[in-house]
Amino acid sequence: MQLRNIFNISIKALSRSKLRTLLTVLGVLVGISSVTIIISAGNSVEALIFKQIEGFGSNYIQTEVRVPKGSGGTTSMVQGVVISTLKEKDRQDFLDLENIDKAYGAVITQDIISWQGELNKVMIYGVGSSYIDIDTTEIDQGRFYTEDEDDSKARVIVLGSKVKEDLFGPSDAIGENVKINKINFKVIGVAKPRGAVFTFDLDDMVFIPVKTTQTALMGINYLSAITSQMVDSSIEEETAEQMRMILRENHDIDDPDKDDFEVMSGTEAMEMMATILGGMTILLVVLAGLSLLVGGVGIMNIMYATVAERTFEIGLRKAVGASPKDILQQFLIESIIITFLGGVFGIILGIIVIYGVYIGANYYGMEWPLSISWLGILLAIGFSVVVGLIFGLYPARKAARLDPITALRKE
Repeated sequence: MQLRNIFNISIKALSRSKLRTLLTVLGVLVGISSVTIIISAGNSVEALIFKQIEGFGSNYIQTEVRVPKGSGGTTSMVQGVVISTLKEKDRQDFLDLENIDKAYGAVITQDIISWQGELNKVMIYGVGSSYIDIDTTEIDQGRFYTEDEDDSKARVIVLGSKVKEDLFGPSDAIGENVKINKINFKVIGVAKPRGAVFTFDLDDMVFIPVKTTQTALMGINYLSAITSQMVDSSIEEETAEQMRMILRENHDIDDPDKDDFEVMSGTEAMEMMATILGGMTILLVVLAGLSLLVGGVGIMNIMYATVAERTFEIGLRKAVGASPKDILQQFLIESIIITFLGGVFGIILGIIVIYGVYIGANYYGMEWPLSISWLGILLAIGFSVVVGLIFGLYPARKAARLDPITALRKE
């Protein structure tokens, strides 16, 4: 029998049980849409994170404090432990390296900023003057502070665009004095809008010379991080190792396992995030694949029940000349049609969800990239057909092996 005729017979058979066919298709649809959404969302998250990492600048190496291994954590403060060993001397020693062009120290804190009765809780980013040369922040009004102002602990401040808007509205902020912790700071600049980078809203942040922040606002003499810009990024690993050696010498560390710092290049940060995201995506795809397998089991059960219900029909078709191969092909095609329909509609639903997330995220100010993984879609379609073949094979073989006389007597 021609395959086209078998296909037409399969379509008619499925159309006679519309509700059952629809429910089976829905089982496959959920799994396929999950695979499509997960792979595409993984690509979007990866693109978003990489873009945000690049937003901190290029050709840089980041040095941060951390609790040594075995001390219960990897941050600057864990269970009351404060790491205060990263100092200005470390930054100066980095600058002596041939491949380091610029470097700035940084600390971060929160406080209330006020102007003429207007109050706003802001993130205070105490950074050195080289920040503006390394980072991608740009000044919209006024200027950034100088190295002399940092060294002299000048009480000057650069406002994020949102802070300026909240405090001053349309009024000019340059030259005005704002108060933080009862201390006056002169506004010398306003940064251009940048949005959020990871959990930091850079528009709701103010920039103050790091030495001023240390002494006037925090009462400390250490740094939380040092960001260094390289001349040649092709030798970043060698440069990072040189920085580790400097820090171990300055901090009297003999055992690398007791490092109280973390040195990481932008490339290493991206590779680490790619590994983490890749692992998470694989895990989620496996979970979505399990839902597809559940859908496959449902197909097998329904096709098995269908064979039992259509025993007389199978016997009659065999009696008028249909071969076991024809019966086998018919029931396999029915399984493939069900999974293929589930795959197609699952992909459509997945794309709709992905597009909805894209619109919603961007509506709320998150620069979420639209990413539809065509490879994921092809894999989902292929997987759906394979599921149909595998889980439809046993019922199809059972139907093909029915004895026509026995099947006719069944009725």
